[in-house]
Amino acid sequence: MPEQEYTEEQEAEILQHVFFGKLDNLPNLASKIVRIFTSSTFTDTSMERNSLMQHTYPKLKEYCREKHGLEFQVVDMRWGVRDEATDDHKTTELCMQEIDNCQRVAVGPNFVVFLGQKYGYRPLPTKIEEDEFRMIISVSDKEDAKLLNQWYKLDSNNLPSLFCLQTVSSIFTNFTNRAHPRLMEEDQSQWWETMGKLNRAVRVAAFALLQQGRFTAQDNHRYNWSVTEQEVVRGILNAKDREDHTLAFFRHIENINVSLLRHSMKFIDIASKQVDMEAQHMLSDLRDVRVPATLPESSIIRYTVQWSDDDGLNKTVHADYLKDFIETFYRRIVELIDRGVRKQNAFSTNRVYTEILQQLHVVNNFSQDFQGRTDILERVRHYVQGSSKQPLVLWGEGGCGKSSMLAKIASESSSWFPSKQCTPIRLIRFLGTTPDSSSIGPLLRSVCQQLCFLYQVVDNTIPVELSQLINYFKRLLEKTPADKPLCIFFDSLDQISSADGAHSMSWLPPTLPNYVKLMVSTLPGIFNILNTLRNIIDSRENFIQIKPLGEELGKTVLKVRLYREHRTITDEQWALVHERLAECNSPLYVKLVFDEIKLWKSYTKTQEKDLAKTVSTSINKLLGRIENQHGHILVEHALSYITASRSGISEAELEDLISLDETVLNDVYQYHLPPIRRIPPLLWTRIRNDLPNYLVEREADGVSVVCWYHRQFAEVSHERYLANPDTRRKYHSQMADFFLGIWAGRPK
Repeated sequence: MPEQEYTEEQEAEILQHVFFGKLDNLPNLASKIVRIFTSSTFTDTSMERNSLMQHTYPKLKEYCREKHGLEFQVVDMRWGVRDEATDDHKTTELCMQEIDNCQRVAVGPNFVVFLGQKYGYRPLPTKIEEDEFRMIISVSDKEDAKLLNQWYKLDSNNLPSLFCLQTVSSIFTNFTNRAHPRLMEEDQSQWWETMGKLNRAVRVAAFALLQQGRFTAQDNHRYNWSVTEQEVVRGILNAKDREDHTLAFFRHIENINVSLLRHSMKFIDIASKQVDMEAQHMLSDLRDVRVPATLPESSIIRYTVQWSDDDGLNKTVHADYLKDFIETFYRRIVELIDRGVRKQNAFSTNRVYTEILQQLHVVNNFSQDFQGRTDILERVRHYVQGSSKQPLVLWGEGGCGKSSMLAKIASESSSWFPSKQCTPIRLIRFLGTTPDSSSIGPLLRSVCQQLCFLYQVVDNTIPVELSQLINYFKRLLEKTPADKPLCIFFDSLDQISSADGAHSMSWLPPTLPNYVKLMVSTLPGIFNILNTLRNIIDSRENFIQIKPLGEELGKTVLKVRLYREHRTITDEQWALVHERLAECNSPLYVKLVFDEIKLWKSYTKTQEKDLAKTVSTSINKLLGRIENQHGHILVEHALSYITASRSGISEAELEDLISLDETVLNDVYQYHLPPIRRIPPLLWTRIRNDLPNYLVEREADGVSVVCWYHRQFAEVSHERYLANPDTRRKYHSQMADFFLGIWAGRPK
């Protein structure tokens, strides 16, 4: 995440910008996470990585929590990568996505590379641009061309068109068939042989194109480089502010005994029982030339160790080296964390600033795909510019687009005050999306703090007792001056906790002072909120029903979203989408349809069953896909705990609960058994990333917890995972044991 040091004057400007509810040029949210991507080849650094996992990462986790209140995560892609990721060749792409995630969300260090004498696995390209693939075919011999055309298919749904490597199981059908281990083994062995042939074919073709002058050296290199080099290019060579975010550890083993192949092949690239000189040359160029040219010497830590004929490297013979390595790693990472925290702006720890900024980011997120509905926008504009002294209510069924509508209204509202003499203020809360917007006390307190800043009232006078706080809030509204008209937006009144009589709506002013407009949204039926509002607000004009999008608008929204992702779909695929949109076209359904169709290739034969007809069947399909991608057992258990918990569960608790679950652990560690049997935090992070805007963070009992945002998701998950009373009891019992501390400090 880019950081910048601000002057006091700039900080005052940023504070003003955010508290006034301005939506352009928003600062990034201060990170609460230290997330480090560790890059290395698999076999030659297992001793170091295991030691870090055992000794250093727990210490860093504790340091971050105690010293800075930050969460510490390590992304080690050699942990828990599933067969499914190998089947659809997602491993390299996952690595790149994770590096981007670390750079985007982490404070301080985000990338550490360990380079020894092994260049490592050189993968097949999974996507090749159409023109480039046709050039490759044009210089390939008949056999190679046939093989390449069998394994790569043109996807013209991508803009521009790409040839995509097919899933292994689409041709070797038993590749992931665990029910028949012998057949699976045969297909896996056939795939490794085929992959070798495909790799040779593209490399021979790329070199021929280089010689003909049709490929640059860089084009040719892309068909030869290793995953580790791709990671280093992304994580260091192309990164910003490398000094503040990255470290490189170089280890040289003297006197490697190449003849002891069983050991030496773990530490150096071997081809035909000899050192692979091509791989060594590429490694040397990366390690000895390009990284030192980019990274200051102070960010590179070098070690030289002696080869041991027993097993190359081991913890006993190399104990001194290992001790120095893990101590140095700890010290250097702590330095980068401390520096990163210092660079965050001074008010990033200001709770109200953080709350407002989060809410403004939610507005931009919800309004970016908004299309149409001009009739409703026009009615709301008349309300804002008119003389009504009562709140305005938007209401509609779950998933009909109330939040997007309110976000769009908020983003447009400042243009509805034409006078140059006034500075309109937007005060926005999407209820239930953050800890401070989930129950009435914290909500009103943070709203009053924002108003105190805006109207220059000392905020230490804000009462604690709720009835006094409600009166204080209403009195503050009366201070709104003509030159700072105030628009308040409270989305999803039904998402606020019912504690303290919040659903009675007694805290909502039925009559508004001059220069104040208040807009709210709610579901009908839930907690009787809509009827309560109808009793408080006399004017029927102030109630606007939000209906589904309609077929045409649904299609427009899908086209806009696809275009933004550089995707489209075929006419035949659109025909099925139209059929579905004619039956159901709520914004939530349209979003779920988008999540499905953005994955369709032009060669995907669409059938009726490929697109669910309702919101609930679409949610089931989405959950099924996430289970296939991340592991049925892990996803089922994680989402069961979230669904079973009454008011949500913290991510740390969730991680602990699934780490106590032997069924999950046995499924996760298919490839690499780490020294500590725990769930890598990253696995949950990936699941959460695949459910954007469907899971939210709220506050429960003073702790930030994760829970479902849409009621439909909670209902479908309950039916999918917890319908069986025995299963439900099992999860509740495991949670009860955990919260009673039965496993605290004891190995399970």
